[in-house]
Amino acid sequence: MELRRGGVGSQAAGRRMDGDSRDGGGGGGGKDAGSEDYENLPTSASVSTHMTAGAMAGILEHSVMYPVDSVKTRMQSLTPDPKARYTSIYGALKKIMRTEGFWRPLRGINVMIMGAGPAHAMYFACYENMKRTLNDVFHHQGNSHLANGIAGSMATLLHDAVMNPAEVVKQRLQMYNSQHRSALSCISTVWRTEGLGAFYRSYTTQLTMNIPFQSIHFITYEFLQEQVNPRRDYNPQSHIISGGLAGALAAAATTPLDVCKTLLNTQENVALSLANISGRLSGMANAFRTVYQLNGLAGYFKGIQARVIYQIPSTAISWSVYEFFKYFLTKHQLENRTLY
Repeated sequence: MELRRGGVGSQAAGRRMDGDSRDGGGGGGGKDAGSEDYENLPTSASVSTHMTAGAMAGILEHSVMYPVDSVKTRMQSLTPDPKARYTSIYGALKKIMRTEGFWRPLRGINVMIMGAGPAHAMYFACYENMKRTLNDVFHHQGNSHLANGIAGSMATLLHDAVMNPAEVVKQRLQMYNSQHRSALSCISTVWRTEGLGAFYRSYTTQLTMNIPFQSIHFITYEFLQEQVNPRRDYNPQSHIISGGLAGALAAAATTPLDVCKTLLNTQENVALSLANISGRLSGMANAFRTVYQLNGLAGYFKGIQARVIYQIPSTAISWSVYEFFKYFLTKHQLENRTLY
């Protein structure tokens, strides 16, 4: 579905919703600005609009895809319990629900939702504003891939500062035979036995993974949008396709880092014992060394199928929901402005 714009008044003719004065092909007419169809995506929407749209995108993305995320976490286990060995996502979900309860794949979803809302709100607001600022700095007329990559990296710093503790809690709840029965009990136990630092033990690894992930993700998304939706109209199909492909490429490229992050977050007891590690594993270098010691090169790609399959719909949902709410909220604001 692609929404097309009709003619507008003399001052608004050919203008995009974000204020760009490039000709849009609309002719002059007797309509005022309030009657515009506003199909173009607003690149300079308000910060509150970016934050609201981002929060909605994050919550829906993680909620819909959470069961697959639970399977991904288990498939990345370096030393899985014989009862928790899976060959496919569908088979894993079926086995988990049959042996551990119908709602087991959703354990931890509440803490993820609480983290995803504010994290994605800051994430998209920072990205949009940094992208616009950097494009101005680079004097780039359209989209600068370098600006998109840098903006995505900066947004990741804010996003991960909020999401890392949520990731630690939800991954411990997702593991097979987890000792934690609720998010609150997990937070309390980790705080009491491992201290505040446990919630950020994988933060540097998370950043090391997410900065290249988001750079690849944003650059690919913006590039694909230039190819399939050069006018940047509100076109859900283009957002879904571009988002899904961008997520798949970024996910495949950064799977080794995700495996290390999972190990640092979950602190698998059996894996640490086999690697002769006493106490707690910390640091990306130690995680990389432990993964190789236990599973060789193949260990870095454990769960890659689940990760890619998770990211394709996940990023497609995120971008399509985000672009919809950004379009809808800005259209609503402009319509209200014309009434007064």
